[in-house]
Amino acid sequence: MTIKPQLQEDDAQERYTVPGLERGLRLLCEFTREERNLSAPELARRLDVPRSTVFRLLTTLERMGFVERTEGGRDYRLGMAVLRLGFEYLASLELTEIGHPLLERLREALGYSCNLVVRDGRSIVYVAKSAAPSTFASTVSVGTRLPAHATVLGRVLLLDLSSTQLRELYPEERLESYTEFTPKNATALFELVQADRERGYVAHEGFFERGISTVAAPVRDRGGNVVAAMGVTIPGNGIAEEKMASVVSGVCDSAAELSRLLGYAAGRGANVVNLR
Repeated sequence: MTIKPQLQEDDAQERYTVPGLERGLRLLCEFTREERNLSAPELARRLDVPRSTVFRLLTTLERMGFVERTEGGRDYRLGMAVLRLGFEYLASLELTEIGHPLLERLREALGYSCNLVVRDGRSIVYVAKSAAPSTFASTVSVGTRLPAHATVLGRVLLLDLSSTQLRELYPEERLESYTEFTPKNATALFELVQADRERGYVAHEGFFERGISTVAAPVRDRGGNVVAAMGVTIPGNGIAEEKMASVVSGVCDSAAELSRLLGYAAGRGANVVNLR
């Protein structure tokens, strides 16, 4: 009897499958935007496995940061490790591959260095950069991490967060200060981000570092979520007022184009850019 190639392939895949890993990944996939919190008994029912197995899976995933307990301690939700993994995927594939040509084009049009960043918890991470010829020596390169609350690009990446989410992210009474513009606490940060959200972009001189201006706009995925920030860095005395509108338009247009290429359809909660 001749065994069909497909059956042989299926047998090989079955032979090398790790059941525990498969169950752990299936467990993570049960969490969705609509069902963010799930209990161990509910997960056991959905996966059709004993509760003891689910508890072992949850304990392992919790230790690695892929799930965490909710405030009550009975339910679980996805942890920051899942977010970090997702950001690493985006940074290594779509965002950088699609975004880099747009950064190059924006740099050529404006004459300033352009960056693409993502958020990892309380930090922003530079994942792509197009540097303009300049006597200014920038210390920022791909992989550089900076505090989200104290940077223009970070403010853009916090646009989707509610007041409660910001307080959870920044529970301390006083945030670390870098300049006189750094928000003092989560409440002040939320007020700042609210204005940014209404405006649709952020432009600020010396917000994180004196003598450096930044203009940034959000990049959204197909679900309308902010997944990255695109911005330009202007050294020296900043941008002349008569040039500001063209710089803001260039950054916002490029960020909108990258959003479209990532599957975002304008109108799904997009902010209207207000050039004021």
